[in-house]
Amino acid sequence: LKHQRKGRCNKMKKYIEQIGITYELRGEQYYPLLELPEQKEIGKYGRLHLEYLKAHRKGRYTNLLSEGTLNQRLYEIDLEAKKMVESIITRLATERVIDENMKDRDMLCWVTEMNNIKASAEEIVLREVVYV
Repeated sequence: LKHQRKGRCNKMKKYIEQIGITYELRGEQYYPLLELPEQKEIGKYGRLHLEYLKAHRKGRYTNLLSEGTLNQRLYEIDLEAKKMVESIITRLATERVIDENMKDRDMLCWVTEMNNIKASAEEIVLREVVYV
């Protein structure tokens, strides 16, 4: 979008718009004013899904990236996975009667059981949400 000068110095417009994109004059060159989509903080499960997409689903990764929806999709995966892990942990702890009474009676046993439950919940979530 270089502006050609004819004869005397013409006053160039600071901003112009073409095909729905606004351009700003900087020096003698127009540059597009582009905005990136809002970036949301991606957690553990979103980052794991990103690595999975890059390694095993390159086409899907490229599509999400080119559409500008990759960050939003990773954020949604992360939220879904976190909620699912919490839900599974709560359910399994209830089923196995791992509660505050057990915590008071035998802290080491409670920690061991809760770590096992968390590992099981994460394994389920990785298989059903993250690595798909």
